[in-house]
Amino acid sequence: MLHAPGDLRVEQREVPVPGPHDVLVEVVAVGVCGSDVHYYEHGRIGSRVVSEPLVLGHETSGRVVALGSQVARRSIGDRVCLEPGVPCGCCRECRAGRYNLCPEMRFLGTPPVDGSLTNYLAVHEDFAFPLPATVSDEAGALIEPLAVAVWACRRAGISAGDCVLVTGAGPIGLLVAQAARAFGATEVTITDVSGARLDFARRLGISATIDVSSSPVTDVALEVDVLVECSGRAAALADAMGALRPAGVAVLVGMGESEVHLPLEALQRRELWVTGTFRYANAYPAAIALAAEGQVDLESMITGRYGLDDAVAALRSSREDPGSVKALVRP
Repeated sequence: MLHAPGDLRVEQREVPVPGPHDVLVEVVAVGVCGSDVHYYEHGRIGSRVVSEPLVLGHETSGRVVALGSQVARRSIGDRVCLEPGVPCGCCRECRAGRYNLCPEMRFLGTPPVDGSLTNYLAVHEDFAFPLPATVSDEAGALIEPLAVAVWACRRAGISAGDCVLVTGAGPIGLLVAQAARAFGATEVTITDVSGARLDFARRLGISATIDVSSSPVTDVALEVDVLVECSGRAAALADAMGALRPAGVAVLVGMGESEVHLPLEALQRRELWVTGTFRYANAYPAAIALAAEGQVDLESMITGRYGLDDAVAALRSSREDPGSVKALVRP
């Protein structure tokens, strides 16, 4: 439980009692997300402030150990991954199918909703997705960030023959690059300022890399149909926009700097499309299928495993270990 920035404590709590439509999940693995790290370090993300003790974590896999009285589609023993955001289902956005934009969304590990860095968690059965035998428990925890990548590729409209540029080779950028290939992109290029991250990308099969600490995109003769910005850096976006072909699409995924500047003349002259993304909607089935079919390598993303008592080390790993890509906590 996070009590204040830098103050994370392991505490005993009662095992939750599932509601009528809930399943009780024994948590097996939880991926550490950049948002968890931000809450740990700063106690807030924008307007979302940790004002009372909060359980972090939302990238989750586990096993169903108990059922609510009206559960009909899950069974005890099911291996599942959890979609962490439960919308109201009634508002304008939910009714339009944009439930990721629901203003009443309850999202695990986001104040005031406790997350999944715990032994047991009760969740509505519709948001507990069965894992195929070909997807391990650890990979199952990473279905959540893969869903972010799937949603970004959908928003970009990536299809067969597209050339794609991904800026930022962090966990989301690496997953977007792999998902873009699965969506049919014939050329995928990824950039970063870290040589270690670019080496990691090449090990995942993304052979076209640019170290923008020494070679900005503007210095490379690169033309792409789609730009997916995953670094959250305004400079990265400004550098990469020039590579977009006429009618190209820029999808902004990374969260970092609150304001960016866009080249209005180029946007108009080349009719470029720019959009943001927020989490995902109806992306879990596709993400699970990509993992099950081996089109995205989730296992190789895991660079550190920790117990619940070592959650602080897991949260610090991305800052303290240059080779860290994705830390996993196994409660």
